[in-house]
Amino acid sequence: MPTVNDILKRKGREVHTIAPGVSVLDATKLMNEHRIGALLVVENDAVVGMFTERDVLTRIVAVSRDPAATKVSEVMTTPVAYCTPESSLEECSDIFTARHIRHLPVLSENKLMGVITSGDLLAFETTAHQRTIYYLEAYIQGP
Repeated sequence: MPTVNDILKRKGREVHTIAPGVSVLDATKLMNEHRIGALLVVENDAVVGMFTERDVLTRIVAVSRDPAATKVSEVMTTPVAYCTPESSLEECSDIFTARHIRHLPVLSENKLMGVITSGDLLAFETTAHQRTIYYLEAYIQGP
């Protein structure tokens, strides 16, 4: 059964993080620069929150809050759902669905190993299905 580690091997383990005291304005600039939808909020090597595009829309824009004067820690999402490298893709899919989230940090013994997204999961499963279809068609058609 495929695991999160299979996705990390394919996509890499690069993670974008930010400190809780950084302004929302600076955080969104970083997200825009890297073309990403979320940042992990890390303090003393521990994940303390997740800052996402949704946080910007619902906790800054919707209430006309000043992003330059607001710290990430004031609007980040906590607690953070996470998975491990050994988690099955089915477990992760269940977390994405139940929590209505798109980003899931991967932790091993409280060490940050990467982040997977619902898009990563979909791409991995699509590739696996395409491979299965290819082999089934070859089997049906015969030599």
